[in-house]
Amino acid sequence: MTVIRLICVTLLFLTPVSAQSILDRTDNQLWTDVQLAIPVTAQFDFNLLGTLRVGRDITHTIDERVGAGFTFRVNKYVSVSPNYSHIGMQPFAGRRVWENRLTFPVQLRFNVGDLRLSDRNQLERRIRNSGVRSTRYRNRFQVEHPVGSDKLALSLFIADEVFYDWTFDRWVRNRFSVGGTKVFNKYFTQDFYYLRQNDGVSIPGDLNVIGTTLRFRL
Repeated sequence: MTVIRLICVTLLFLTPVSAQSILDRTDNQLWTDVQLAIPVTAQFDFNLLGTLRVGRDITHTIDERVGAGFTFRVNKYVSVSPNYSHIGMQPFAGRRVWENRLTFPVQLRFNVGDLRLSDRNQLERRIRNSGVRSTRYRNRFQVEHPVGSDKLALSLFIADEVFYDWTFDRWVRNRFSVGGTKVFNKYFTQDFYYLRQNDGVSIPGDLNVIGTTLRFRL
């Protein structure tokens, strides 16, 4: 009987820990991105970037980003947009991380009938305050289709993005998103979307996200 009691007591202590571990791997979040494009020439824009993410089941600010970069349109199909971001993250209580990130995305866009297709290939160099440095490759493919009249200026999209991290030498993350884009005028465009992330490495890694991107152009 003593052995049985010890086993029962041990299970009582372990159960909350196990449940907490499961909860830590998932989260519900709100993401807001702000982009300001300042035209310099017909092919060249200077960009200012900002991000705010609220997580821990939408109760705490967990991610703040500021950055700058530029976009160069090689032609009507190809553009490159290198940028730098400084990032502060608090993914869960007691954990704080700062990161400097260099990003080099190359995007291909083209139309097939009424569909607009885009394929973004992106390299990231990440330098954290702990001294850890890592490199990631990201590929996002998106299909967009206009809805309603031209005057409505509304389109719906579906996209999928995969991440390869050389720290682990494997594909570590997938993001699937569905949403819409509304062009209000030549100065302001807004994206709104739902995103599902699955990640076997990060904590939390499996996310449900409601997001918006506010794009301004001077």
